Amino acid sequence: MKPEISIVIPAYNEEESLHPLFESLYPVMTDMGRPFEIIFINDGSKDSTLGILYDLYVSHPEVRVIDLNGNFGQHMAIMAGFEHVRGDIVITLDADLQNPPEEIPNIVAKMDEGHDLVGTYRKGRQDPLFRKVASKMVNRITNRIARLNIRDYGCMLRGYSKRIVEIINISRESTTFIPALGQKFAANPIEIPVAHREREMGTSKYGLFQLIRLNFDLMTSFSIVPLQFVTMAGMLISLLSSLLVLYMLLRRLFIGPEAEGLFTLMAIQFMLTGITLFSLGITGEYVGRIYREVSRRPRYSVRKIFEHEAGE
Repeated sequence: MKPEISIVIPAYNEEESLHPLFESLYPVMTDMGRPFEIIFINDGSKDSTLGILYDLYVSHPEVRVIDLNGNFGQHMAIMAGFEHVRGDIVITLDADLQNPPEEIPNIVAKMDEGHDLVGTYRKGRQDPLFRKVASKMVNRITNRIARLNIRDYGCMLRGYSKRIVEIINISRESTTFIPALGQKFAANPIEIPVAHREREMGTSKYGLFQLIRLNFDLMTSFSIVPLQFVTMAGMLISLLSSLLVLYMLLRRLFIGPEAEGLFTLMAIQFMLTGITLFSLGITGEYVGRIYREVSRRPRYSVRKIFEHEAGE
């Protein structure tokens, strides 16, 4: 029987959480009384994640496992799952159990009402204060730059219609931020709150550096505002610098040379150097994206797919 609901779960070194996750997820899906499939994507795990997923596949006909031959990242792993979903409703879920599977029926209910994308935001978020504050700031900046309206970019528990998934699949960008891309193409999106738990097993795959990289990718994928900002800043600084040079020239002509203010000029020079390096970095981000796109390398590579034959 063709599944109505597809659950897509990327997993990277999640051996500790997979059994508790499945024990929580499977009853939720069976209680809904609708055909479903659970697609796990092993994103190049180095622990026993693949072995656990294979055991789940053997014992449950609803489980399919896609084994990637390297670590391609969370979003690319989800893309691999999107390429193989069969359901009309597609739910993405992290394997760390921070978003409880019990929230899935709420998402499906909203999809049944006619929404083609159901975003979520974490209520009672169980993260360190610094991470929560930084996340709010980044969300606001990203929404303003990318002209999106997503309350919580970090929550991957989301629902997509098959139409949205197909559009995402044909978007052949080498760097893809799935929630934002889905939001761009959604005709009737909605956001709902979901519960959030503190991570009890394993470690987060997103450190500070990875989060900064992710948000740079997000902003440069959906807007050229950073480049425009750099251009405007360069024009403003050039104007102010010209006025300063004119002032120094007039002062030299009418008052005479001055030795004071040397350290002020040095401070201004350091500031301008910093702005120049920052501008070069922003430009480099876009050049790097162009390089990745023209390289046309595969976004991920599948080693093997474990799935049951139809009718099993």
